Amino acid sequence: MSLPLLLVVSPTSEVSNGAGSSSSFRDGNRILFSSRSIARKSNFICEGRLKKDRKYRRNSSSMNPYLRYSCLGSSFVENRSKLSVTSTMLDCSAGEMALSSEQKVHNMVLKQAALVKRQLKSTENLEVKPEIVLPGSLGLLSEAYGRCGEVCAEYANTFYLGTMLMTPERRRAIWAMYVWCRRTDELVDGPNASHITPAALDRWEARLEGIFKRHPFDMLDAALSHTVSTFPVDIQLFRDVIEGMRMDIWKSRYKNFDELYLYCYYVAGTVGLMSVPVMGIAPKSRATTESVYNGALALGIANQLTNILRDVGEDARRGRIYLPQNELAQAGLSDEDIFAGTVTDKWRNFMKQQIKRARKFFNDSERAITELSSASRWPVWASLLLYRQILDEIEANDYNNFTKRAYVNKAKKIGTLPIAYAKSLIPPSRTTAFK
Repeated sequence: MSLPLLLVVSPTSEVSNGAGSSSSFRDGNRILFSSRSIARKSNFICEGRLKKDRKYRRNSSSMNPYLRYSCLGSSFVENRSKLSVTSTMLDCSAGEMALSSEQKVHNMVLKQAALVKRQLKSTENLEVKPEIVLPGSLGLLSEAYGRCGEVCAEYANTFYLGTMLMTPERRRAIWAMYVWCRRTDELVDGPNASHITPAALDRWEARLEGIFKRHPFDMLDAALSHTVSTFPVDIQLFRDVIEGMRMDIWKSRYKNFDELYLYCYYVAGTVGLMSVPVMGIAPKSRATTESVYNGALALGIANQLTNILRDVGEDARRGRIYLPQNELAQAGLSDEDIFAGTVTDKWRNFMKQQIKRARKFFNDSERAITELSSASRWPVWASLLLYRQILDEIEANDYNNFTKRAYVNKAKKIGTLPIAYAKSLIPPSRTTAFK
């Protein structure tokens, strides 16, 4: 999947050899992380088992030990085993059932924006809040953040380099969010996905509650616990990421774009929204807080739509079709055509419309990037420009996203960085607030 923190430029699924040591606050089963919202199709080793596909096969002995932390350890969930499957944004009263997915998501945008406004009224500097007290010493907190950074450097090197352009406080906060998203995605998209039940996701959500109550389960949780106590991020965004994982357990088709939009929000738009408080809005910006959040949401949606279009063939081999069923039918296509994987004129015409929609979301996000703090604009611009080029590569492949994977080569990536830097120098609006 995509940024899908806002910064992800070029996720990598390569696993390199390395050595290290790890210690967690509690013992438990060990799990490795991958990310739907960030590197949706990465393949990793989990609990000593190999994920047996394509070139990503690796020996578990090559994995850095610090990457294995308890995920659903019994010591945490012994009193939570009967949690029911819950819905987050979809839990609404009868009077709200008529709301479209876009309206529901917009309500979340307003909620998060209001949280930031309250925070800004109470302090002029988000980074001066005192650190939370953790078991042991504050040295453990520094170590926890350091290990989050090592995970980012190991599995998303370009993303990691982009974070180095930020202030230390913002950089490590993004690392902590990145790692949590990877671990969450691994539950339903990793080697042990077939064994994950809705109850397991309920336990993961209960663990999330502990993070926000400053009761972290392990070191990586501790880093996120400190992050969410420092920056104004609503827990609902994290709950909604888990809701997207629930959808992947039971849902493999989307009847229209309204349904697909909600899924894209859950697995990618949420990450855009939770990143904005960390990225920061330029002090001189006159844009409304809501408009900046809408732009972040649009970038997350655009990135996820791009991932979907890039991975049509790969998803079909897993029995999933993340394309609006009604639009396929209108184009004279069916699930059978997807599984057959033949590029026809009907398919080309269908793909042109899907790419057009994704590009519109990218365009809608551009204005908001200019309103971010100066230290955050360059990596976010790079993310947008590089991810948007994936759509160009799909076109260059004659819309064959069944057997060819669209990617941006290294030369184009390097060539994009100075363009992104130049765009990052454009100051925020000081005369007219956009909506």
